[in-house]
Amino acid sequence: MAPRTDFPRIRACLFDMDGLLLDTEDIYTKCTNIILERYGKSNLPWPIKARLQGRPGPAATKIFFDWADLPIDQDEYTRQNTILQAQEFPNTRPLPGVADLLASLGRTRYYNLKEGEDPTKRVHIALATSSHEANFRVKTNHLTDLFSVFPTHRRVLGDDTRLQAGRGKPLPDIFLLALKTINDSLPAGEEPIKPEECLVFEDSVPGVEAGRRAGMRVIWCPHPELKKVYAGREGRSSPAAWARLGRSTCTRSASWTTAGPSTSRRLRTFPTPSLASRFPLPLSRRRTS
Repeated sequence: MAPRTDFPRIRACLFDMDGLLLDTEDIYTKCTNIILERYGKSNLPWPIKARLQGRPGPAATKIFFDWADLPIDQDEYTRQNTILQAQEFPNTRPLPGVADLLASLGRTRYYNLKEGEDPTKRVHIALATSSHEANFRVKTNHLTDLFSVFPTHRRVLGDDTRLQAGRGKPLPDIFLLALKTINDSLPAGEEPIKPEECLVFEDSVPGVEAGRRAGMRVIWCPHPELKKVYAGREGRSSPAAWARLGRSTCTRSASWTTAGPSTSRRLRTFPTPSLASRFPLPLSRRRTS
């Protein structure tokens, strides 16, 4: 069956944060490996790491603890990990390309419409992260300019009281709530945005699942090591699709790529050339070692 190509225009972009906008996934791994080394354990392997990404903290901790077989209880592990993370999170950095992308998308919220022009040409953005408020502040206090493109009322954090406990990613609630925050604050004259008019940016497999379950399109932006775990099991967009976006190439190992792991339905190509043409930005997201 031919891929669907009759998608509506993208009117909203919803962003995860950890490992997608910031290098925090590498920090999480560093802190975990320090604790494992203390107790004579080997480093966290990426097939296990892949199961932790994108999930709420308690759920991720349980998966890790069941695997690690540490001689300490979960409370002690959490205590040590919290101390290490508090030392490392103030050093977070945006991943390459993120600042330019967010700045360009942020400007579209103030896109000046000419008389009679379609208001859906404006693109709105929101943040949807499993990080709780305390961790969010530590990770971003030194990056206020970067995150200023997300108004406070369009940030959905993992401990948001509007989210039902136990319904984190891969369930769709967080992205549906992020969309609601946009619709509740649309300028006069704009029709409510539908899920199929949203584009989700995610680095984790649970996050990809959450976006798909919300009825939204998803761009999967995996860590290079995560992509190795799923090598051969993802649906890839074709060179022709990137050409339609005005891009002839896409970095294979670490890029803003429309590829998805096989645990989800194959992700379709991003079908809105007009959006890409308004934001002439490099799509590569190379990581530096």
